[in-house]
Amino acid sequence: MAASGRTPRPGVIWTRPERAGRGPRPAHSRAEIAAAAVRIADADGLDAVSMRRVAAEVGAGTMSLYNYVPRKEDLHELMVDEVSTEYDLETPLTGDWAADVLGLAEQARDLMRRHPWLPRMADSTAYGFTPNALRYLERFLTALDPLDLPPGTKLELLAAVTNTVAGYVTNELAMAERARTLPWSEAEEQAVRGAYLGEQLGTGKFPRLAQTLAGAGAGVESVDYEAAFRRSLKRVLDSFALEAGGGQTSAT
Repeated sequence: MAASGRTPRPGVIWTRPERAGRGPRPAHSRAEIAAAAVRIADADGLDAVSMRRVAAEVGAGTMSLYNYVPRKEDLHELMVDEVSTEYDLETPLTGDWAADVLGLAEQARDLMRRHPWLPRMADSTAYGFTPNALRYLERFLTALDPLDLPPGTKLELLAAVTNTVAGYVTNELAMAERARTLPWSEAEEQAVRGAYLGEQLGTGKFPRLAQTLAGAGAGVESVDYEAAFRRSLKRVLDSFALEAGGGQTSAT
C-alpha cells in the first residue's frame, strides 16, 4: 500500500506532463535529467545512478526531482530513451532483410559498448517501449518486411537478436573488466592457463575436448571476436530464414 493508503497503480511516464503539479515553468527538462543520469551510469555504472546524485548533477533538490521523475524505474526508462537517439534510423534499408537486421544488431552492439549499463535493460519489455526505442522497433520490423513469417515469429526473431547482442556484449564487458583488474598482464594470464589446459588435455582424460580444440585451432589470443559475433548472429538469422522456407541468408 502507498503511504497515502491508496493502492499504487502502474503508470507510463510518457503520458504524464514534464513536471507534476502546478507552479512556475519547469526549471529542468526530462532530456536534461536523462542526460545527467546517462553520464553518471557511463562513468560509474548503473548502481551509481540515484535520485540524489542526478539531482545534484542538474542542480536540483532531491525531493524536487520527484516532480519530474516519480520513480527510479522511470529514470531508467528516460535513460534508455536518451541513448536510443544514437541509432541511425535514417539510412535507407537495402531490401536484404538479413543484411539490414545485421546492421541494426551491430548498431545495438556499439550502443551497448558505449553504455555498458544498457545490457541490463535488455530483458525488460518496459524499457523497450520508450518513444525512441519504439522507432528502433519499427525500423527492425520494417527490415523484416521481405521475410515471409507470421508476426509472432518476427517478434521472436527480434527477441533472439536482442538477447544475442546483449549476451555477447555482457561477456565482452566482463572479460574486459577482469583483464583490467588483473595484477598481471592478460598475456601472462593466458600463458599460465594455456599451460594448465595443455597439461590436462595431455592426460588423455578429455579426448573429445582435445580433438575439438585442436581441430578449431582454439586459443584465446587467436579468436576473431568480430567474426565470431557475426557468425553467431548469422546462425540466428539462418534459423528463421529456414523456417520461412528461404534457405540460408547471405548476411556476412
